Amino acid sequence: MSFLLDPSFLSVGMWSIGAGALGAAALALLLANTDLFLSKPQRATLEYLEEIDLKTLEKEPRTFKAKELWEKKGAVIMAVRRPGCFLCREEAADLSSLKPKLDELGVPLYAVVKEQVRTEVKDFQPYFKGEIFRARSGGFSGNLEGEGFILGGVFVVGSGKQGILLEHREKEFGDKVNLVSVLEAAKKIKPQTAAQG
Repeated sequence: MSFLLDPSFLSVGMWSIGAGALGAAALALLLANTDLFLSKPQRATLEYLEEIDLKTLEKEPRTFKAKELWEKKGAVIMAVRRPGCFLCREEAADLSSLKPKLDELGVPLYAVVKEQVRTEVKDFQPYFKGEIFRARSGGFSGNLEGEGFILGGVFVVGSGKQGILLEHREKEFGDKVNLVSVLEAAKKIKPQTAAQG
């Protein structure tokens, strides 16, 4: 046990502990600041999106399949995390700034919210210049107000079976879509003609 008192052993031991601490700190920084080891979300499929039930926000809501939004002209669709969230309102205003260019292209702008809590959707409407719909919850109800695990996104979907031309899912709150990418994707939409429909 006299080797424990040897100065060379102590310096090597201290160096090893220091290197271990640095390695642990580096690993902690890597894990905290990257999604390197997280499973990647599956990309949305047109088939999945087409079958989502949506409701209009009228007093007598109409339920329909989401594919009606893009079937003829394609669409830019914002999946709103929470209409009361200031970050969602900021992104809605940003997307709405594209509305004149989208109108020139003949591409509608829509938003889909997961629920209608108090006046959140009404208060959201000044920030968003397109139509707003509610995702039908399949018979389940509840208040998810402030629910912190749902993130929003933006989809540009081509007409008919053209497919998803842009899929932006937030990785963290406030992760906004690139507006130039939205316009580039919208320009690729080929509207359905009467013969195609």
